[in-house]
Amino acid sequence: MLAASAMKRVGLLGGSFNPAHEGHRQLSLAAIDALALDELWWLVSPGNPLKAGATDMAPYDARLQSARAMAAGTPIAVSDIEARLGTRYTIDTLTALVAEHPDDRFIWLMGADTVAEFHRWKDWQSIAQLLPIAVLPRPGYDASAHAAHAMGWLSGFVRPAGQAKHWTEWSLPAFLFLNLPTNASSATAIRAHNPNWHRKPSGSTGTAGNGASPT
Repeated sequence: MLAASAMKRVGLLGGSFNPAHEGHRQLSLAAIDALALDELWWLVSPGNPLKAGATDMAPYDARLQSARAMAAGTPIAVSDIEARLGTRYTIDTLTALVAEHPDDRFIWLMGADTVAEFHRWKDWQSIAQLLPIAVLPRPGYDASAHAAHAMGWLSGFVRPAGQAKHWTEWSLPAFLFLNLPTNASSATAIRAHNPNWHRKPSGSTGTAGNGASPT
């Protein structure tokens, strides 16, 4: 029988999930395999400070529900920890998670499209010193990710993609570009096609998916 404190290898993917879509699901499942993760948690953000004032952001409960529905039947768990903790910044959320789960090992996942803004995140270098980071490919963004401002500092800590399964052994900082099949699904495109995607038809109760919450 395994001890209750047995280490878990957990991937963390934060985002607005406005809405969650097949691209999130496909890339997350591929990352679970590439990184040999036991679990992957989607951290649904109540509000991205870099997207303050966005007029097309659906209500938090709708975004959380869309994530749960998309993650249903997979090793992906959906967490509302940022809403419960009241954290606005990734560094604060990750610091809390590491403190709450001292026996687990976490790796932060981010899309290639977000790397260009990484240097604008609060204490972004501290994030890289707290957890290893793996970048998920996004069509049309890989070149800009490699040329991003933050890479001026992070380039010295890039690990070979072939070593992805060994991330728990790395000293920090450690940064990795994952070579995974891409998916053209886009929340922006979904909203453009259906701005009211989160509004349920009259009388519909919707679906809560698997409802899994790891924290």
